[in-house]
Amino acid sequence: MRKYILISLFLVVFSKCSYASDTNQTVTVPAPANNEADYSTQALSLLMASSGAVPVSHGNATSGVVSNNVSTNKPVWEGTVALGLTATAGNVNSALVTGNFRAHRKTPRDEWTLAADAAYGEVSSVKNAETLHGVVQYNHLFDERWYGYANTEALHDAIADVVYRFTFSPGVGYYLVKEKETSLAVEAGPAVLTEKLDDEYHTYPVARLAERFEHKFDAHARLWQNVEILPPVNDPPGFLVNAEIGVETPLTKLLSLQTYVDDNYANRPAPGFKDNDVKVVSGLAIKF
Repeated sequence: MRKYILISLFLVVFSKCSYASDTNQTVTVPAPANNEADYSTQALSLLMASSGAVPVSHGNATSGVVSNNVSTNKPVWEGTVALGLTATAGNVNSALVTGNFRAHRKTPRDEWTLAADAAYGEVSSVKNAETLHGVVQYNHLFDERWYGYANTEALHDAIADVVYRFTFSPGVGYYLVKEKETSLAVEAGPAVLTEKLDDEYHTYPVARLAERFEHKFDAHARLWQNVEILPPVNDPPGFLVNAEIGVETPLTKLLSLQTYVDDNYANRPAPGFKDNDVKVVSGLAIKF
């Protein structure tokens, strides 16, 4: 009978340890008990703990129970939602509304980044800004520094006559600096770009070269910067550059102030349009 109970205990502890690698739970491993009743009680407690109940620790120094409590942190999504509004009235009436969403999730082997931003503005009832932009990137780390990534990006810019522009790129990245407060990574890979520009459709291969930097100032502020260059394989002078630099300053535990600059440069813009679009945004962000 004891043999079957020991086998059951081993299976329960093994499954619990595997589950604990992803959750915030505590595992208590009992030492050999003196009778079958003790084995049964300990087995029942372990089964209750493995089912997702509260962490269980039973017994005392005289009961022969040895506790091995291990807590692990389950990766969670962290992010912000920010809104900004600028308005003027008088000789010139203008309004600019901006919003952005950013979320990150990191595990020892995987990293996810989601981002989206939008802006709409008018000056004297004439539209002067209408953009919608989104990015999804997944990184899988091969070791502490090297990783493979898949990046998808979408852009709509009515003022620059970009009805849509989609880019998909797999590639390889490397962390030049990877510390608790500072990170600096470079990325490179092939990409496919498809767009509707000036009422014409284009699809062509491009290369993607990117750099990402972030620094946290003792939890009081955060500085980030990134640059992405997309030169067409068959026509390098028609390259695109997307860049952003910004700072975030906490106001409260959940509220912060964000200020950043977005720059989208097209070396060959649509006919009649400028090659550079710069946007300065400031707004309040809510953390989640």
